[in-house]
Amino acid sequence: MRGDYKRMFFVMAIVVLPATLQAQNTANEKFYQHTADKIIQAALRTDHAYQLLREVTALGPRLSGSPQAAAAVELTRQMMERLQFANVRLQPLMVPNWVRGPIEEAAILNSPSHGYVALTICALGGSIATPEMGLVAEVIEVKSFEELRALGKKAASKIIFFNRPFDPAQFETFAGYGGAVNQRGSGAIEAAKVGGMAALVRSMTPGLDDFPHTGGMRYAEDVAKIPAAAISTLDAELLSKIIAHDKSVNLRLKLTCQTLPDAPSANVLGEILGSEKPDEVIVLGGHLDSWDKGTGAHDDGAGCVQSIEAVRLLKTLDLKPKRTIRAVMFMNEENGLRGGIEYAREAREKNVKHVAAIESDRGGFAPRGFSVEGDSLAWQKIISWRSIFESMGAERITRGGSGADISVLVRDGVPGLGLVPESQRYFDYHHSDNDTIDKVNPRELQLGAAAMAIMAYLISEEF
Repeated sequence: MRGDYKRMFFVMAIVVLPATLQAQNTANEKFYQHTADKIIQAALRTDHAYQLLREVTALGPRLSGSPQAAAAVELTRQMMERLQFANVRLQPLMVPNWVRGPIEEAAILNSPSHGYVALTICALGGSIATPEMGLVAEVIEVKSFEELRALGKKAASKIIFFNRPFDPAQFETFAGYGGAVNQRGSGAIEAAKVGGMAALVRSMTPGLDDFPHTGGMRYAEDVAKIPAAAISTLDAELLSKIIAHDKSVNLRLKLTCQTLPDAPSANVLGEILGSEKPDEVIVLGGHLDSWDKGTGAHDDGAGCVQSIEAVRLLKTLDLKPKRTIRAVMFMNEENGLRGGIEYAREAREKNVKHVAAIESDRGGFAPRGFSVEGDSLAWQKIISWRSIFESMGAERITRGGSGADISVLVRDGVPGLGLVPESQRYFDYHHSDNDTIDKVNPRELQLGAAAMAIMAYLISEEF
Protein backbone atom coordinates (compact mmCIF):
# COMPACT_ATOMS: atom_id res chain seq x y z
CA MET A 1 0.00 0.00 0.00
CA ARG A 2 2.84 2.32 0.81
CA GLY A 3 4.16 1.94 -2.72
CA ASP A 4 0.68 2.70 -4.09
CA TYR A 5 0.59 5.99 -2.14
CA LYS A 6 3.98 6.94 -3.58
CA ARG A 7 2.80 6.21 -7.09
CA MET A 8 -0.39 8.21 -6.53
CA PHE A 9 1.61 11.17 -5.19
CA PHE A 10 3.96 11.01 -8.18
CA VAL A 11 1.05 10.96 -10.64
CA MET A 12 -0.61 13.89 -8.86
CA ALA A 13 2.63 15.84 -8.95
CA ILE A 14 2.95 15.26 -12.69
CA VAL A 15 -0.59 16.59 -13.19
CA VAL A 16 -0.66 19.39 -10.61
CA LEU A 17 2.81 20.96 -10.90
CA PRO A 18 2.59 21.96 -14.59
CA ALA A 19 -0.88 23.36 -13.98
CA THR A 20 0.42 25.32 -10.99
CA LEU A 21 3.38 26.65 -12.96
CA GLN A 22 1.10 27.58 -15.86
CA ALA A 23 -1.22 29.43 -13.49
CA GLN A 24 1.76 31.23 -11.96
CA ASN A 25 3.09 32.20 -15.40
CA THR A 26 -0.34 33.47 -16.42
CA ALA A 27 -0.58 35.53 -13.23
CA ASN A 28 2.87 36.97 -13.84
CA GLU A 29 2.03 37.84 -17.44
CA LYS A 30 -1.15 39.63 -16.34
CA PHE A 31 0.76 41.51 -13.65
CA TYR A 32 3.51 42.55 -16.06
CA GLN A 33 1.00 43.62 -18.70
CA HIS A 34 -0.86 45.67 -16.09
CA THR A 35 2.43 47.24 -14.97
CA ALA A 36 3.44 47.98 -18.56
CA ASP A 37 0.09 49.62 -19.23
CA LYS A 38 0.53 51.81 -16.15
CA ILE A 39 3.99 52.88 -17.32
CA ILE A 40 2.71 53.73 -20.81
CA GLN A 41 -0.22 55.72 -19.45
CA ALA A 42 1.98 57.62 -17.00
CA ALA A 43 4.44 58.40 -19.79
CA LEU A 44 1.76 59.73 -22.14
CA ARG A 45 0.23 62.02 -19.51
CA THR A 46 3.34 64.20 -19.57
CA ASP A 47 6.02 65.63 -21.86
CA HIS A 48 8.67 65.45 -19.14
CA ALA A 49 11.36 63.88 -21.37
CA TYR A 50 10.81 66.63 -23.94
CA GLN A 51 11.25 69.30 -21.27
CA LEU A 52 14.50 67.66 -20.17
CA LEU A 53 15.61 67.58 -23.80
CA ARG A 54 14.79 71.27 -24.14
CA GLU A 55 17.22 71.98 -21.27
CA VAL A 56 19.95 69.83 -22.80
CA THR A 57 19.68 71.20 -26.33
CA ALA A 58 19.54 74.80 -25.05
CA LEU A 59 23.25 74.35 -24.28
CA GLY A 60 23.97 73.96 -28.00
CA PRO A 61 26.11 71.25 -29.60
CA ARG A 62 28.11 69.19 -27.08
CA LEU A 63 31.24 67.90 -28.78
CA SER A 64 33.62 66.17 -26.35
CA GLY A 65 36.03 68.63 -24.77
CA SER A 66 33.84 71.66 -25.47
CA PRO A 67 32.45 74.04 -22.83
CA GLN A 68 28.94 72.91 -23.82
CA ALA A 69 29.82 69.27 -23.11
CA ALA A 70 31.13 70.27 -19.68
CA ALA A 71 27.91 72.20 -19.04
CA ALA A 72 25.84 69.17 -20.08
CA VAL A 73 27.64 67.00 -17.53
CA GLU A 74 26.74 69.40 -14.74
CA LEU A 75 23.20 69.92 -16.04
CA THR A 76 22.34 66.20 -16.14
CA ARG A 77 23.92 65.70 -12.72
CA GLN A 78 21.58 68.40 -11.40
CA MET A 79 18.61 66.79 -13.21
CA MET A 80 19.20 63.48 -11.45
CA GLU A 81 19.65 65.21 -8.10
CA ARG A 82 16.46 67.18 -8.69
CA LEU A 83 14.58 63.95 -9.42
CA GLN A 84 16.04 62.40 -6.25
CA PHE A 85 17.86 59.54 -7.95
CA ALA A 86 20.09 57.51 -5.67
CA ASN A 87 23.91 57.61 -5.79
CA VAL A 88 24.18 60.42 -8.32
CA ARG A 89 27.84 60.83 -9.23
CA LEU A 90 30.34 61.73 -11.92
CA GLN A 91 32.79 59.22 -13.37
CA PRO A 92 35.82 61.28 -14.50
CA LEU A 93 37.66 60.62 -17.76
CA MET A 94 39.76 62.42 -20.37
CA VAL A 95 38.30 62.98 -23.84
CA PRO A 96 39.51 64.09 -27.29
CA ASN A 97 39.26 67.80 -28.05
CA TRP A 98 38.88 68.39 -31.79
CA VAL A 99 37.81 71.88 -32.90
CA ARG A 100 36.18 72.59 -36.27
CA GLY A 101 37.62 76.05 -36.87
CA PRO A 102 35.96 79.04 -38.56
CA ILE A 103 36.70 78.29 -42.23
CA GLU A 104 35.20 75.45 -44.27
CA GLU A 105 35.21 76.22 -47.96
CA ALA A 106 35.13 74.31 -51.21
CA ALA A 107 34.55 75.46 -54.77
CA ILE A 108 34.80 74.24 -58.35
CA LEU A 109 37.18 76.64 -60.08
CA ASN A 110 37.24 75.94 -63.79
CA SER A 111 34.13 74.16 -64.99
CA PRO A 112 33.59 74.97 -68.71
CA SER A 113 29.89 74.27 -68.26
CA HIS A 114 29.31 75.96 -64.89
CA GLY A 115 32.25 78.27 -64.20
CA TYR A 116 32.93 78.93 -60.49
CA VAL A 117 30.63 76.93 -58.17
CA ALA A 118 30.75 77.18 -54.36
CA LEU A 119 29.99 73.87 -52.62
CA THR A 120 28.43 73.21 -49.23
CA ILE A 121 30.84 71.20 -47.10
CA CYS A 122 32.02 70.63 -43.55
CA ALA A 123 35.11 69.01 -42.08
CA LEU A 124 34.80 65.44 -40.89
CA GLY A 125 35.45 65.01 -37.19
CA GLY A 126 39.12 64.43 -36.50
CA SER A 127 40.34 65.80 -39.82
CA ILE A 128 43.53 67.79 -40.07
CA ALA A 129 43.45 71.27 -41.62
CA THR A 130 44.44 72.07 -45.17
CA PRO A 131 47.50 74.27 -45.73
CA GLU A 132 46.85 77.84 -44.60
CA MET A 133 46.01 79.02 -48.13
CA GLY A 134 43.96 75.92 -48.85
CA LEU A 135 44.73 73.40 -51.57
CA VAL A 136 43.76 73.15 -55.23
CA ALA A 137 43.72 69.91 -57.19
CA GLU A 138 41.79 68.01 -59.79
CA VAL A 139 38.87 66.09 -58.31
CA ILE A 140 38.07 62.54 -59.36
CA GLU A 141 34.95 60.57 -58.43
CA VAL A 142 34.85 56.98 -57.18
CA LYS A 143 32.09 54.77 -55.80
CA SER A 144 34.22 52.29 -53.89
CA PHE A 145 37.68 51.63 -52.48
CA GLU A 146 38.16 48.95 -55.13
CA GLU A 147 37.53 51.48 -57.89
CA LEU A 148 39.99 53.86 -56.25
CA ARG A 149 42.72 51.22 -55.99
CA ALA A 150 42.23 50.29 -59.64
CA LEU A 151 43.09 53.88 -60.61
CA GLY A 152 46.53 53.51 -59.05
CA LYS A 153 48.87 56.36 -59.97
CA LYS A 154 46.09 58.21 -61.82
CA ALA A 155 44.70 59.16 -58.40
CA ALA A 156 47.95 60.68 -57.14
CA SER A 157 47.81 64.41 -56.27
CA LYS A 158 44.02 64.43 -56.76
CA ILE A 159 41.13 65.21 -54.44
CA ILE A 160 39.24 61.92 -54.12
CA PHE A 161 35.46 62.33 -54.19
CA PHE A 162 33.69 59.32 -52.64
CA ASN A 163 30.13 59.31 -53.95
CA ARG A 164 28.42 56.06 -52.99
CA PRO A 165 24.87 56.80 -51.77
CA PHE A 166 22.73 54.78 -49.36
CA ASP A 167 21.06 51.80 -51.01
CA PRO A 168 17.46 53.06 -51.30
CA ALA A 169 16.09 49.51 -51.45
CA GLN A 170 17.08 48.88 -47.84
CA PHE A 171 13.99 49.16 -45.62
CA GLU A 172 16.06 49.90 -42.52
CA THR A 173 18.00 53.11 -43.09
CA PHE A 174 20.68 51.84 -40.71
CA ALA A 175 21.41 49.12 -43.26
CA GLY A 176 21.83 51.81 -45.92
CA TYR A 177 24.13 53.70 -43.57
CA GLY A 178 26.19 50.58 -42.95
CA GLY A 179 26.63 50.12 -46.68
CA ALA A 180 28.02 53.63 -47.19
CA VAL A 181 29.72 54.80 -43.99
CA ASN A 182 33.13 53.19 -44.61
CA GLN A 183 33.75 56.02 -47.11
CA ARG A 184 33.54 58.48 -44.25
CA GLY A 185 35.45 56.44 -41.71
CA SER A 186 38.32 55.21 -43.91
CA GLY A 187 38.11 57.39 -47.01
CA ALA A 188 41.07 59.58 -46.03
CA ILE A 189 43.23 56.51 -45.39
CA GLU A 190 42.38 54.90 -48.72
CA ALA A 191 42.81 58.18 -50.62
CA ALA A 192 46.20 58.78 -49.02
CA LYS A 193 47.37 55.27 -49.93
CA VAL A 194 47.13 56.15 -53.63
CA GLY A 195 48.69 59.59 -53.14
CA GLY A 196 45.47 61.60 -52.91
CA MET A 197 45.61 65.19 -51.61
CA ALA A 198 42.27 65.17 -49.75
CA ALA A 199 39.08 63.17 -49.33
CA LEU A 200 35.63 64.60 -50.11
CA VAL A 201 32.79 62.31 -48.99
CA ARG A 202 29.10 62.30 -49.88
CA SER A 203 27.11 63.06 -46.71
CA MET A 204 25.69 60.06 -44.87
CA THR A 205 22.00 60.59 -45.53
CA PRO A 206 19.55 58.98 -47.97
CA GLY A 207 17.90 62.34 -48.58
CA LEU A 208 18.81 65.16 -50.92
CA ASP A 209 19.51 68.35 -49.00
CA ASP A 210 22.03 71.17 -48.82
CA PHE A 211 23.22 70.35 -45.30
CA PRO A 212 26.56 68.59 -44.98
CA HIS A 213 26.49 65.74 -42.44
CA THR A 214 29.66 65.41 -40.39
CA GLY A 215 30.86 62.35 -38.46
CA GLY A 216 33.98 60.58 -37.31
CA MET A 217 36.87 59.59 -39.55
CA ARG A 218 40.13 57.78 -38.87
CA TYR A 219 43.81 57.95 -39.74
CA ALA A 220 46.30 55.09 -39.83
CA GLU A 221 49.72 55.43 -38.21
CA ASP A 222 51.59 54.19 -41.29
CA VAL A 223 49.63 56.29 -43.84
CA ALA A 224 49.97 60.03 -44.51
CA LYS A 225 47.24 62.22 -43.01
CA ILE A 226 45.18 64.23 -45.48
CA PRO A 227 42.19 66.57 -44.94
CA ALA A 228 38.68 65.10 -45.14
CA ALA A 229 35.32 66.80 -45.57
CA ALA A 230 31.68 65.92 -46.17
CA ILE A 231 29.76 67.46 -49.05
CA SER A 232 25.97 67.90 -49.03
CA THR A 233 24.07 65.35 -51.09
CA LEU A 234 22.66 68.02 -53.42
CA ASP A 235 26.15 69.30 -54.16
CA ALA A 236 27.46 65.74 -54.46
CA GLU A 237 24.92 65.18 -57.23
CA LEU A 238 25.91 68.47 -58.89
CA LEU A 239 29.64 67.77 -58.66
CA SER A 240 29.14 64.29 -60.11
CA LYS A 241 27.25 65.71 -63.09
CA ILE A 242 29.88 68.38 -63.71
CA ILE A 243 32.72 65.84 -63.59
CA ALA A 244 30.84 63.57 -66.02
CA HIS A 245 30.28 66.48 -68.42
CA ASP A 246 33.57 68.35 -68.16
CA LYS A 247 35.91 65.38 -67.54
CA SER A 248 38.57 67.50 -65.82
CA VAL A 249 37.55 69.72 -62.90
CA ASN A 250 39.73 71.52 -60.36
CA LEU A 251 38.48 72.04 -56.83
CA ARG A 252 39.72 74.32 -54.06
CA LEU A 253 39.38 73.15 -50.44
CA LYS A 254 40.14 75.03 -47.22
CA LEU A 255 39.67 73.78 -43.66
CA THR A 256 40.95 75.26 -40.38
CA CYS A 257 40.11 72.43 -37.96
CA GLN A 258 42.59 71.24 -35.33
CA THR A 259 43.03 68.73 -32.52
CA LEU A 260 43.84 70.19 -29.09
CA PRO A 261 45.15 68.31 -26.04
CA ASP A 262 42.71 65.94 -24.34
CA ALA A 263 40.27 67.59 -21.93
CA PRO A 264 38.71 66.45 -18.63
CA SER A 265 35.09 65.30 -18.70
CA ALA A 266 32.86 62.69 -17.07
CA ASN A 267 30.05 60.17 -17.39
CA VAL A 268 27.00 60.98 -15.21
CA LEU A 269 25.33 58.21 -13.18
CA GLY A 270 22.15 58.00 -11.11
CA GLU A 271 19.87 55.11 -10.17
CA ILE A 272 16.92 53.56 -8.41
CA LEU A 273 18.16 50.95 -5.94
CA GLY A 274 17.02 47.35 -6.23
CA SER A 275 14.69 46.18 -3.47
CA GLU A 276 16.11 42.64 -3.28
CA LYS A 277 19.38 42.56 -5.21
CA PRO A 278 20.76 46.12 -5.13
CA ASP A 279 24.26 44.95 -6.11
CA GLU A 280 23.00 43.66 -9.46
CA VAL A 281 22.72 46.46 -12.04
CA ILE A 282 20.75 47.13 -15.20
CA VAL A 283 22.10 50.06 -17.23
CA LEU A 284 19.94 52.46 -19.24
CA GLY A 285 22.08 54.81 -21.30
CA GLY A 286 22.60 57.32 -24.07
CA HIS A 287 25.56 59.51 -24.99
CA LEU A 288 25.69 63.08 -23.76
CA ASP A 289 28.14 64.34 -26.37
CA SER A 290 27.03 65.32 -29.86
CA TRP A 291 28.68 66.54 -33.01
CA ASP A 292 29.07 70.29 -33.36
CA LYS A 293 26.31 70.59 -35.98
CA GLY A 294 22.73 71.21 -34.82
CA THR A 295 22.12 70.60 -31.12
CA GLY A 296 22.22 66.81 -30.95
CA ALA A 297 18.49 66.46 -30.22
CA HIS A 298 18.03 63.02 -31.77
CA ASP A 299 21.72 62.04 -31.56
CA ASP A 300 21.77 61.54 -28.68
CA GLY A 301 20.06 63.99 -26.39
CA ALA A 302 16.94 61.86 -26.89
CA GLY A 303 18.63 58.71 -25.60
CA CYS A 304 19.94 60.52 -22.54
CA VAL A 305 16.62 62.01 -21.47
CA GLN A 306 14.79 58.76 -22.23
CA SER A 307 17.14 56.94 -19.84
CA ILE A 308 16.49 59.52 -17.12
CA GLU A 309 12.77 59.51 -17.82
CA ALA A 310 12.57 55.71 -17.66
CA VAL A 311 14.00 55.74 -14.13
CA ARG A 312 11.73 58.65 -13.16
CA LEU A 313 8.64 56.75 -14.36
CA LEU A 314 9.52 53.75 -12.19
CA LYS A 315 10.02 56.05 -9.19
CA THR A 316 6.83 58.02 -9.84
CA LEU A 317 4.75 54.83 -10.02
CA ASP A 318 6.45 53.57 -6.84
CA LEU A 319 7.53 50.40 -8.60
CA LYS A 320 10.31 48.72 -6.67
CA PRO A 321 12.48 46.70 -9.05
CA LYS A 322 14.36 43.78 -7.52
CA ARG A 323 17.61 44.96 -9.10
CA THR A 324 19.21 48.40 -9.36
CA ILE A 325 18.33 50.31 -12.53
CA ARG A 326 20.97 52.89 -13.38
CA ALA A 327 20.82 55.76 -15.88
CA VAL A 328 24.20 56.53 -17.44
CA MET A 329 24.99 59.60 -19.53
CA PHE A 330 28.02 58.37 -21.49
CA MET A 331 30.55 60.92 -22.72
CA ASN A 332 32.50 60.76 -26.00
CA GLU A 333 30.62 58.18 -28.05
CA GLU A 334 30.98 60.21 -31.23
CA ASN A 335 34.75 60.42 -31.48
CA GLY A 336 36.37 58.03 -29.07
CA LEU A 337 33.97 55.90 -26.99
CA ARG A 338 35.96 56.73 -23.87
CA GLY A 339 32.88 56.97 -21.68
CA GLY A 340 31.78 53.44 -22.50
CA ILE A 341 35.32 52.14 -22.12
CA GLU A 342 35.79 53.79 -18.72
CA TYR A 343 32.43 52.62 -17.43
CA ALA A 344 33.22 49.00 -18.31
CA ARG A 345 36.76 49.29 -16.93
CA GLU A 346 35.51 50.47 -13.55
CA ALA A 347 32.85 47.74 -13.53
CA ARG A 348 35.54 45.11 -14.02
CA GLU A 349 37.81 46.70 -11.42
CA LYS A 350 35.05 46.83 -8.79
CA ASN A 351 33.53 43.49 -9.81
CA VAL A 352 30.10 45.04 -10.41
CA LYS A 353 27.56 42.50 -11.60
CA HIS A 354 25.64 43.85 -14.59
CA VAL A 355 22.53 41.87 -15.43
CA ALA A 356 21.85 43.75 -18.70
CA ALA A 357 22.48 47.04 -20.48
CA ILE A 358 19.98 48.94 -22.64
CA GLU A 359 21.04 51.77 -24.95
CA SER A 360 19.01 54.36 -26.84
CA ASP A 361 21.04 55.88 -29.68
CA ARG A 362 18.87 55.73 -32.79
CA GLY A 363 16.81 58.87 -32.30
CA GLY A 364 13.73 59.85 -30.34
CA PHE A 365 11.19 58.43 -32.78
CA ALA A 366 8.30 56.05 -31.99
CA PRO A 367 9.68 52.80 -30.56
CA ARG A 368 9.34 49.67 -32.68
CA GLY A 369 11.20 47.13 -30.54
CA PHE A 370 14.64 46.10 -29.34
CA SER A 371 17.73 44.51 -30.83
CA VAL A 372 19.37 41.95 -28.55
CA GLU A 373 22.91 40.70 -28.05
CA GLY A 374 23.25 37.90 -25.54
CA ASP A 375 23.24 34.18 -24.90
CA SER A 376 20.32 31.95 -25.85
CA LEU A 377 18.82 31.99 -22.34
CA ALA A 378 18.67 35.80 -22.28
CA TRP A 379 17.30 35.85 -25.82
CA GLN A 380 14.54 33.34 -25.07
CA LYS A 381 13.48 35.23 -21.97
CA ILE A 382 13.38 38.62 -23.73
CA ILE A 383 11.57 37.39 -26.81
CA SER A 384 8.89 35.81 -24.60
CA TRP A 385 7.86 39.34 -23.56
CA ARG A 386 6.94 40.53 -27.04
CA SER A 387 3.21 40.62 -26.38
CA ILE A 388 3.72 43.05 -23.49
CA PHE A 389 4.96 45.67 -25.98
CA GLU A 390 2.26 45.10 -28.61
CA SER A 391 -0.07 47.82 -27.32
CA MET A 392 2.59 50.46 -28.05
CA GLY A 393 3.74 48.94 -31.35
CA ALA A 394 7.19 48.04 -29.98
CA GLU A 395 7.07 44.26 -30.20
CA ARG A 396 9.81 43.76 -32.86
CA ILE A 397 12.50 41.96 -30.86
CA THR A 398 15.36 40.79 -33.05
CA ARG A 399 18.95 39.67 -32.86
CA GLY A 400 21.38 42.50 -33.61
CA GLY A 401 23.80 45.09 -32.30
CA SER A 402 22.77 46.86 -29.12
CA GLY A 403 24.82 50.06 -28.98
CA ALA A 404 28.32 51.50 -29.07
CA ASP A 405 28.55 52.73 -25.48
CA ILE A 406 27.50 49.40 -23.98
CA SER A 407 29.52 47.35 -26.49
CA VAL A 408 32.43 46.90 -24.06
CA LEU A 409 30.03 45.58 -21.39
CA VAL A 410 28.59 43.22 -24.02
CA ARG A 411 32.08 41.95 -24.86
CA ASP A 412 32.49 41.27 -21.15
CA GLY A 413 29.43 38.98 -21.29
CA VAL A 414 26.60 41.34 -20.32
CA PRO A 415 23.39 40.97 -22.39
CA GLY A 416 22.89 44.14 -24.42
CA LEU A 417 19.71 45.62 -25.85
CA GLY A 418 19.26 48.55 -28.21
CA LEU A 419 16.00 50.48 -28.36
CA VAL A 420 14.90 50.38 -32.00
CA PRO A 421 12.66 53.28 -33.03
CA GLU A 422 11.18 54.03 -36.45
CA SER A 423 14.23 54.65 -38.65
CA GLN A 424 13.01 56.36 -41.83
CA ARG A 425 13.72 59.98 -40.79
CA TYR A 426 16.77 59.55 -38.56
CA PHE A 427 19.44 60.14 -41.19
CA ASP A 428 17.65 63.24 -42.47
CA TYR A 429 18.93 64.89 -39.27
CA HIS A 430 21.91 62.79 -38.16
CA HIS A 431 25.17 64.77 -37.62
CA SER A 432 23.82 67.87 -39.35
CA ASP A 433 22.46 71.32 -38.58
CA ASN A 434 19.00 69.74 -38.92
CA ASP A 435 19.33 67.81 -35.65
CA THR A 436 17.36 70.21 -33.44
CA ILE A 437 14.56 69.80 -30.92
CA ASP A 438 11.81 70.89 -33.30
CA LYS A 439 12.38 67.58 -35.14
CA VAL A 440 11.45 65.59 -32.02
CA ASN A 441 7.85 64.60 -31.25
CA PRO A 442 7.15 64.70 -27.49
CA ARG A 443 4.80 61.68 -27.48
CA GLU A 444 7.18 59.54 -29.49
CA LEU A 445 10.00 60.51 -27.13
CA GLN A 446 7.88 59.55 -24.11
CA LEU A 447 6.93 56.21 -25.65
CA GLY A 448 10.60 55.37 -26.12
CA ALA A 449 11.25 56.14 -22.46
CA ALA A 450 8.27 53.96 -21.50
CA ALA A 451 9.57 51.05 -23.58
CA MET A 452 12.95 51.29 -21.84
CA ALA A 453 11.32 51.46 -18.41
CA ILE A 454 9.18 48.40 -19.13
CA MET A 455 12.09 46.36 -20.45
CA ALA A 456 14.33 47.33 -17.53
CA TYR A 457 11.60 46.40 -15.05
CA LEU A 458 10.97 43.02 -16.68
CA ILE A 459 14.66 42.21 -16.64
CA SER A 460 14.94 43.28 -13.00
CA GLU A 461 12.19 40.85 -12.03
CA GLU A 462 12.91 37.86 -14.26
CA PHE A 463 16.64 37.56 -15.01
